[in-house]
Amino acid sequence: QLQLVESGGGLVQPGGSLRLSCVASGFTLDYYAIGWFRQAPGKEREGVSCINVSDGTTYYADSVQGRFTISRDNAKSTVYLQMNSLKAEDTAVYYCAATTWGWGVPTIDAEYVYWGRGTQVTVSS
Repeated sequence: QLQLVESGGGLVQPGGSLRLSCVASGFTLDYYAIGWFRQAPGKEREGVSCINVSDGTTYYADSVQGRFTISRDNAKSTVYLQMNSLKAEDTAVYYCAATTWGWGVPTIDAEYVYWGRGTQVTVSS
């Protein structure tokens, strides 16, 4: 059974860092795209960063460009989201999602089929 499990969330002060992990089980990352999405209270879910595991294509939302880095470790079936210089507006539940994909990378949540349960990130002093 295909499963995604996020971890690494928590409470951090503004300017701090966190690294989120998304561990995949029941499938290998090859031929999949993995996306990180977030949803803050009262707001719609938005794409944060996505990666095509096969060809390495990445996407970053403008709001996180230069601060967040997505990476993968195929041997560990894990995709990471390194988040630096965190801001209060980064506070949200962060979800990872997966879908089979060819070239490029999907950036819209409707294009993803499998979802984790999310991990809370709170940026506050």
